[in-house]
Amino acid sequence: MMPPSGFGAISRRNGRKPIIAACNGLAYGGGTELIVNCDLVVAARKASFALPEVKRGVVAMAGALPRIVRTIGRQRAMEMALTGRTVPAEEAYRWGLVNKVVGDGEGEVVEAAVEYAQMIAANSPDSVIVSREGIKMGWEGVGAEDATRIVNDSWYPRLLAGENIKEGVRAFVEKRKPEWKAAKL
Repeated sequence: MMPPSGFGAISRRNGRKPIIAACNGLAYGGGTELIVNCDLVVAARKASFALPEVKRGVVAMAGALPRIVRTIGRQRAMEMALTGRTVPAEEAYRWGLVNKVVGDGEGEVVEAAVEYAQMIAANSPDSVIVSREGIKMGWEGVGAEDATRIVNDSWYPRLLAGENIKEGVRAFVEKRKPEWKAAKL
């Protein structure tokens, strides 16, 4: 049985923190299922991705099939799911499955993932949470108007009531770096 949060505790995860994948090898089957459900993906040049289940008479059932089509498009998703073909990191980058490809040196992929994390952590935690939710709504199949309404109705009032929006505007006016507080959303 799969946990309520889904395969690898990611495919149905409703957490507030972004998930950044650092892939430095083979991400086949479950590995591709995991990266499809991450918010950002960094891959080493030697990394490769595949949904080879079709070659064994099984199916990718952890949410990758309906999600990968939204990420890379119908024809590319069909190619991966119906042929089981391996997709190298550079091609996965061109397709939009991977955000960044780095060298194969030890630690390069983790360093690049940490750089993304640092960029995100430098921002308002409240804004990161609400922005991520808005994107997830569209990715999960809610139309643009419904997603905007849901985010505006359920998240925006909480964002406005928090300290970080006030601090961000104040820091901008005062031409200084903001001092963010922990999110209370």
